[in-house]
Amino acid sequence: MLSADPVTEFRHAWLPHITGEGLSRLVDLLEKSSPLLIHGAFTRAMPMGCLASHIAWNHPNTRHLNHEAGVVWLTKVAGLNPATSSVILAWDAAGRGDFELRSRLLDACRECRCAAAEPEPVAC
Repeated sequence: MLSADPVTEFRHAWLPHITGEGLSRLVDLLEKSSPLLIHGAFTRAMPMGCLASHIAWNHPNTRHLNHEAGVVWLTKVAGLNPATSSVILAWDAAGRGDFELRSRLLDACRECRCAAAEPEPVAC
């Protein structure tokens, strides 16, 4: 069973399935607090999407999808239920004003990116 803590779920269930390209995209969007990174929906008008959608648009199994990319990535690649994902629930509840959640997710992404650059394989 996954943790109710969104950052724990992000580290253990999301990060292992994110490509380097997807991780870089997420870091860029979180660092800039980009308006392309939305809350409350998987997508609005392309290229506006939530965390899962931006990850999916940079994953080989889901990059060909549009509005459904985030849901498909979560269910088929990460093996999560979007309706019960603590990351999705916290992200949508927080809105753009939750600096702590954004900061913790960004830290997790940066740590994973640093670990991937290590000569020895390190789990994120």
